[in-house]
Amino acid sequence: MRKLLGKVLLAAMLPLAAQVAAASGSSALPPVKVYVPKVCLACAEWAEHLRQHGFVVTLDDTQDMAAIKQRFGIGADLEARHTAVVGGYFVEGHVPAPDILQLLQEKPQARGLAVPGGPRGAPGLDVLQGTGCETGCTMLDGDGAANRVRREMFNTYLVEKDGRTRVWARH
Repeated sequence: MRKLLGKVLLAAMLPLAAQVAAASGSSALPPVKVYVPKVCLACAEWAEHLRQHGFVVTLDDTQDMAAIKQRFGIGADLEARHTAVVGGYFVEGHVPAPDILQLLQEKPQARGLAVPGGPRGAPGLDVLQGTGCETGCTMLDGDGAANRVRREMFNTYLVEKDGRTRVWARH
């Protein structure tokens, strides 16, 4: 059921990816470079989420994530494990691909998008059950007969040029 739902959602988002590519005058989305701390499975899962939405993603593992955050001016209140760059914007944390596609389509005067921390259920943090992910992966609750997936509600924030934020999307 979960795979079927994922395929349905992917099929629904592919037209948006095509619209973004057409609006930018190219046949492909801009590449995504993701700076990740070494050995972060959730970061790799997020990169795969982007690939499933048409992005070409490269990973750059680094031990100095603080320097990356400083380079892009990402404040402590917005930080997550990984930082990406795409189309002249930064993408901090487990931002859903549809939010990035919308950003690339609308092209607001902004620095980037951020999902602070690691909310359970965000892309990349929704498939690692039982792996010991300490940053907030999906957790299963068992009450004997049935299991329910618990997810946190979270916001994607648009980071304006002056550093102010506003809600870009709610999940």
